[in-house]
Amino acid sequence: MATWKAPLREYKFILHELLGVEEISALPGYEDATPEIFDAVLEEAGKFCEEVLFPVNRSGDEEGCAFENGVVRTPKGFPEAYQAFREGGWTALGGDPAYGGQGLPHSLSLLVEEMICSTNMAFGMYPGLTGGAINAIHAHGSDALKDKYLPKMIAGEWSGTMNLTEPQCGTDLGLIRTKAEPDADGSYRITGTKIFISAGEHDLTENIIHLVLAKLPDAPPGVRGISLFVVPKYLIDDATGAKTRNGVACGSIEHKMGIKASATCVMNFDGATGFLCGEPHKGLRAMFTMMNTARLGVGIQGLGLSETAYQSARAYAFDRLQGRSLTGTKYPDRPADPLIVHPDIRRMLLTIRAYAEGGRALAAWMGKELDKSHRHPDPEIRQASDELVALLTPILKAFLTDTGYENATMAQQVFGGHGYIREWGMEQLVRDARITQIYEGTNGIQALDLVGRKLPMGMGRLLRRFFHPVGAYLTEAAAKPELKEFAEPVLKTFGRLQQVTVLLGQKGMADPDEAGAAATDYLRLFAITILGYLWTRMAEVSLPKSQGEEAQFYGAKLATARFFVSRLLPHATAHAAAISAGAKPIMALEEAGF
Repeated sequence: MATWKAPLREYKFILHELLGVEEISALPGYEDATPEIFDAVLEEAGKFCEEVLFPVNRSGDEEGCAFENGVVRTPKGFPEAYQAFREGGWTALGGDPAYGGQGLPHSLSLLVEEMICSTNMAFGMYPGLTGGAINAIHAHGSDALKDKYLPKMIAGEWSGTMNLTEPQCGTDLGLIRTKAEPDADGSYRITGTKIFISAGEHDLTENIIHLVLAKLPDAPPGVRGISLFVVPKYLIDDATGAKTRNGVACGSIEHKMGIKASATCVMNFDGATGFLCGEPHKGLRAMFTMMNTARLGVGIQGLGLSETAYQSARAYAFDRLQGRSLTGTKYPDRPADPLIVHPDIRRMLLTIRAYAEGGRALAAWMGKELDKSHRHPDPEIRQASDELVALLTPILKAFLTDTGYENATMAQQVFGGHGYIREWGMEQLVRDARITQIYEGTNGIQALDLVGRKLPMGMGRLLRRFFHPVGAYLTEAAAKPELKEFAEPVLKTFGRLQQVTVLLGQKGMADPDEAGAAATDYLRLFAITILGYLWTRMAEVSLPKSQGEEAQFYGAKLATARFFVSRLLPHATAHAAAISAGAKPIMALEEAGF
């Protein structure tokens, strides 16, 4: 069986000791989100996830969703779990108080999301998609749209979706064929087919609000012709409250490798009534509001699965007896030593742990910067935080999901043959993790976004938001004797990142294939450097406390930091070498040769 307990001590370390949660509480509008509130909410969320969501995770995977006569039924226990989730106020956690939300910080919501994904990723898809739809309507919708839809969606009575992909196009949304014909009353008739629509049809909420990309009759070609529309499953009469079924229906659901309790639908729009959200032909900007929320959410899914993988593999490694230690018997009172004595088992556990805890620090840092970008009174600081989030979003999405899948497979390896058997839970983690590298923009697309859009933006201004403060910190830390063992290797890797960034800028401008060929290695190099920086900061916090009351906790932090610096940070050298090799080894083979 998979194992999970809310990592509350880890959250306190990240929030109170590493990032300074009091800085978030000091932001305008967050005064009620005190450090004590952070702790209380996380504790309650942990209980809910452990007691309500985790017990229906495996059964939900085994049963999956059922599709009958256009209706989707979620697995046994899911409707009850969602009702409890809604009644507990979890759908309203970060929502705007003007529409019934609790208005709590992003940095808190992201950690609650991690626990949801750790315990039941498929369940988390339903409120997760709603959150993206809420953000898009809030940012781009008219007051009438916001007043009509946001209160019900934030309350969890109605849910939301994102309808982007079509059979003939995924990433290249300029190729969409869904049409929007203007109606006399100011609404639009939406016609077309969308695929891979998560939570497109289900039995958890009274209404489903679809956000649909479509093209108006006068749309210019390509992505410049995309508009965004709100298309509800049921049309609600404002005067009487009567509801009428709209012309949108689920045609089928996909049979998938993982997240089987999440309904992935083919949605058919047959003259469905829709309402323009934002300006005509400006749907791309609104789409990115949804996509950026979704990409952060998917990164958190990878992090959540990493945590469950680690806890489960650790428990098994202590319980499973197998062989004797290479340096002699460690448990003479037992017929064999537990797996934890073996170096290769420790290597896998420490790798999972280093990436999970480093990834959590990155996610929480992103949450804090998001809060600053929305709430800080200084507009220059708001802009700086917004640009740092823009830079780091593709890195967080790709790296946390790549390592989420790698960590799940390593945990499965710790279990040996039992990891391949359903009842132990590891094979579900592997299957669930795999999609995170694909949807909401494949990780290759994230890498292209990083090198193609984020690097040149503002003549490198986004890069400076990271390079300047991190370089200054590492230089100062490397000069301190107690931090030298951590900071000095990271500073060298940081310098290598700077070098290849310049190289990539020069070669990529002359030949776009150079940027494309380097993109994935560059993103991974960047991510490893970020984690090196964060592990140095975590070591700095832990060093003075490693001999105190919680010596074991802080000692483990230092040991994991040393493992990361000595065993995982060197991977950056290989990525830098691959980037320096250029595009020729990739592009030299003629197409016919494949």
